[in-house]
Amino acid sequence: MTPLSFEVVPGDAASTVVLHVPHSSRTVPPDVRRGILLDDAALERELDAITDARTDEIALGAAEAAVVRPWVFVNRLSRLVVDPERFPDEREEMSEVGMGAVYERTTGLEVLRRPTDGERASLLAAYFEPYADALARLVRERLAAVGRVTVLDVHSYARDALPYERHGDGPRPEVCLGTDAFHTPPSLVAAARACFEPHVDDLGLDSPFAGCYVPLEHYGVEPAVTGLMLELRRDVVAARLDRLASATGALVDRVEDDRPR
Repeated sequence: MTPLSFEVVPGDAASTVVLHVPHSSRTVPPDVRRGILLDDAALERELDAITDARTDEIALGAAEAAVVRPWVFVNRLSRLVVDPERFPDEREEMSEVGMGAVYERTTGLEVLRRPTDGERASLLAAYFEPYADALARLVRERLAAVGRVTVLDVHSYARDALPYERHGDGPRPEVCLGTDAFHTPPSLVAAARACFEPHVDDLGLDSPFAGCYVPLEHYGVEPAVTGLMLELRRDVVAARLDRLASATGALVDRVEDDRPR
């Protein structure tokens, strides 16, 4: 049996917030490693490039700082295993560069793996589907318990664009807020601006990355599930981790304060 690829850190029973950390791990299980064509040194370099290092620390620090502790859902495997934030089908635009739910290319667009259809399906069944089901179940349970849910995705990105990026020629602010037309209300963007702008020199929207994660069963149909992606530039994470965790915790508090009573 494949071990769980994720960890759910429980929050307060009254919390409406889920902090989602999909890309902080470097762990690649041995069975998956055998299908990756890079040698060990090249794999380490790719993990350096693709991993959102220390974003789990930011989320867990924010949870500790928040008045009402949010729930935290953390991917404990590398996104080189599967990327749980990709669409698993033809909707995923990153498939055009070989980086759909199962990556076949590296950040430099070199060959990572050459999976057969069966191998791709096995990876999705073993790792992607249980992860997606568990996160959807958590959101469903919180929605039933408290009536609304805000998913805050915690990511980081490189200061300089990497070859795989499809929209890497735009601004790369210290903090990028990724939004969705259906699931990100203006009030959530305003709250994030208020919490992060005191800690950074520049903050932007949807560049270099746009969108936010919402479980597929709620995506585009459930307005009570809102979302925002926090993309934190990696040099800023390295220099100001504690301040970013504090700002994220303050955003959690703002979300809770702004909910209807």
